[in-house]
Amino acid sequence: MNVTTVNTEKAPAAIGPYSQATVYNGQAYVSGQLGLSPQTGEFVSDGLEAQTRQALENLKAILEACGSSLNKVIAVDIFLTDMSGFATLNSVYSEYFTDHKPARAAIEVSALPKGGIVEIKCIAAV
Repeated sequence: MNVTTVNTEKAPAAIGPYSQATVYNGQAYVSGQLGLSPQTGEFVSDGLEAQTRQALENLKAILEACGSSLNKVIAVDIFLTDMSGFATLNSVYSEYFTDHKPARAAIEVSALPKGGIVEIKCIAAV
C-alpha cells in the first residue's frame, strides 16, 4: 500500500498525532480543519462566519499541497456545535463551492477540539 502523508505550512499544524492529509489511490483524505490561523495556531475569531471561512481556506491550502483543488472535492463532512448557524455556514460555503457542489453532510456535535465551533474535512480526487 502506497500512502503519502501531506503537510503544508500554509495551514495550521495538526494538533494531534495525525497528518493534515493522506493521499492514496488517486484520492486525498483531508483531516478536519478548524478556523485556526496557520501563523498562530489560534482561532481567527470566535464567530462562525470567520471560523468557517478560515477552515475552508485551510482545506484549500492542504488540497493544493496534495496536488488537488476545491473543484476536485468529492465529499465534505462538516461538524457544527450549534446547528442554528447552518444558514451562516451555507452562505460562506457557497462562496467556495459555486458551480461544483460535492456530496456533503452537516452534523451537530457537542464539542470540537480547542473549543472550535466548526470543523470541515473532505475527500478529493488528485
